This record gives sequence, structure tokens and C-alpha cells, in this order.
Amino acid sequence: MELVQATDAFTIHGHPYPGFPILLYDTMESCAEANEFMRYYLLRGSIGSKRSWASTARAMYDFFGFLSSHDFQWNQVFHGQDYSLVAAYRDYCLDTVKLHRSTVRQRLLYICEFYEYALKQRWIDRLPFSYEQRALRRHSTFLAHVNASGGKIMVRDVYPRAHGKLPNFLTKDQIKLLISASSNPHHRLMIRLALQTGLRREEIATFPTAYVFDPDRKRTDAINVRVRLDPFDGYGMRTKGSRTREIFISRRLMRDLHYYVVHVRGHRAALNERRPPQLFLNQRGEAFASDGKGIERIVRRIGDRAGVKVHPHMLRHTYATHTLHAMQRAGVGIDPLIFVQRQLGHASIQTTMVYLHLLHERADDAVLAYDDELNEWARS
Repeated sequence: MELVQATDAFTIHGHPYPGFPILLYDTMESCAEANEFMRYYLLRGSIGSKRSWASTARAMYDFFGFLSSHDFQWNQVFHGQDYSLVAAYRDYCLDTVKLHRSTVRQRLLYICEFYEYALKQRWIDRLPFSYEQRALRRHSTFLAHVNASGGKIMVRDVYPRAHGKLPNFLTKDQIKLLISASSNPHHRLMIRLALQTGLRREEIATFPTAYVFDPDRKRTDAINVRVRLDPFDGYGMRTKGSRTREIFISRRLMRDLHYYVVHVRGHRAALNERRPPQLFLNQRGEAFASDGKGIERIVRRIGDRAGVKVHPHMLRHTYATHTLHAMQRAGVGIDPLIFVQRQLGHASIQTTMVYLHLLHERADDAVLAYDDELNEWARS
């Protein structure tokens, strides 16, 4: 699936709607029913605000992508006798992708609205969910109907019941403490790579020297450079699910990585006759175990010195949260959530949605412009 934005030439009833979301199949054909629903749902009455476009479009993009990857048809509403497509998608998000429950609830709101519309249009003959009575919770925001009586309310039965725990991320002050406590240049650069790319610990452990280059030799003024993570290129790179992806690394960080390879790494590499291809080596000149557990211990130990409780995956959360916030504030021309999804290598955009909830619930002045400041802290 592809999620694109309309140009000024896109009009409805003679009015242009630049930036309006459009969902396409991999064949570049229109996902007609989903697009008709979004035109109806996003341009009606009081909801006709551009702020609603992105969240609704991402829900449809992820749901139809799920259906496509599993060879399901959206209008065959039940998968098996009693198991609906919406319930299958919910369980996939919760059990396989391990999404935050509030994220799943928000996605299901739009998906259920789509099926309500499809029923009215007679595209389907029954809904893939029903309604049930549940206890009314404080601050509930994902209700299908608000006919509450005696502390009870009618909701769609596919909605998850519980509210999960949001992941933690580091504030800017905590990042400064962590980098300051990283006196070892090898460990310091590991932490920077995690904080500035969101790589998993096993991706840092297997990141090959062959991916590092002198960015000043590239004929471009771009502040970021592309790096292709490919588990099949012979360099030993490991990614989750062995999926190939491209990431962006800031030019400044790549320059520092290149300096590290030329001037620092050789002292450890010389200790091992086999000369491992991995960028980071232990004090014996050997590659870290491919599961990254050695890096886990290093990051936790440095965190203890800095007085910061941290582990490598928290560095990943930190990158995602700060980057998403910075891109939202900057108003860049691409969807920040889809950019972060692809940078992190999430199979589902639902996984990435948890960082929006982090911003909404926990972010404050600690979440500001990120990468440039982090580069400066690393220099001090």
C-alpha cells in the first residue's frame, strides 16, 4: 500500500484540497472504497479539519496494508465462521506487533467508521463487529455511542478493554548526562548511533564498517545521508525479520563515524587477526554477539554512572519521540510518522503510533529540536 497526498489539482465539487490523503494499492490503483470513505468522513461538517486527515489516513493505510499482506479481502468481513477481519487486525496489533492499547483503540475507531459507511453504501451486508455495554471510564475518548446509563455505555465489542503502559524515553538533560558519562570513545559512539538513528541493539552490534564513508566526498549539501541496511549483502548486518531498509544518518554523525574508523577503531581491530567486519569491537578486538547483549550491558553500566536508568531500546524510544516531535514542529513536507516508521523498520505504522501518545501524554519542553543539539553535546 502507498499513502500519498493530493496536489492543488485535486478538487471535490470544484474546491481544491491540496494535501488530502489518497490510498493506493501497490499496483498504484486507487483503493476506491477507502478513498470514498475518507472524502465523506474527513470533509463533513465539523470534522472537516485538516488535523483529522493524517490520523484517519494512517489508520486506513495500516489496516488495508494488513489485509493485503495476509491476502484478505476487506469486504469479506468474517475470517472464518465467527472471527471478523477487524478482530483479526486488533489481535495482530496487540499480540504480534505489541502496540499500545490506546493506539489500537484509536485505529479501530476509524476502521469501524469505515465499515459503518460501507454498510450504508450496501458494499457489505453486515458489520464485522457488534455493540456491547461496558463500564464508563473517566476521560474515555473512543466511544461509538454516548448513551450512558448507570455508569454504563455502549461501545463496539472489538475495542480493547485495558490501557497499556507507554514506553519511557530520555529527556535532553538525561541524554547530556549519559553522553558525558561515556568517556570510552567506542561506547560513546555506540550510544550516539542509537540515539541518532533508533537502531536496535542487534543492529548496532552487527552494523558493518563497510556502511561508513566520508560524507564530504558526496556531491550534495544534504544534511543527511542514506544508508541501506541489507542482511543479504554479505557484511553480516542483522535486522528484525531480515528486512532490508534504508535509514538516514546525519552528515555530522557519519563524519564522526568515518573519523572513528580511520583513527580509533584500528587499535582494537589490530588485536584480532580475523579482522571482523563489524564497526564496533570489544576490548579484545572481537565482534559483539549478534544479539547485542554485550551492548545492553555497556549501556546499562554507563547509565548507572550517569544516574540514569536506561537500556538500548530506551535509546530507540528516545530517538523516535524526539524526532517525531521535531518533524511535527518543523512542518516538513513528508508525513513524520511514516518517516519514523520506515527509519525504525516497523512492519506496521501502528507500532510507531505509540510515540504520538508519548508526545500527547508526557512530552514537555524536554522534547525539542534534537539531532543538532545531540551532536554538540557529543563534542563537549
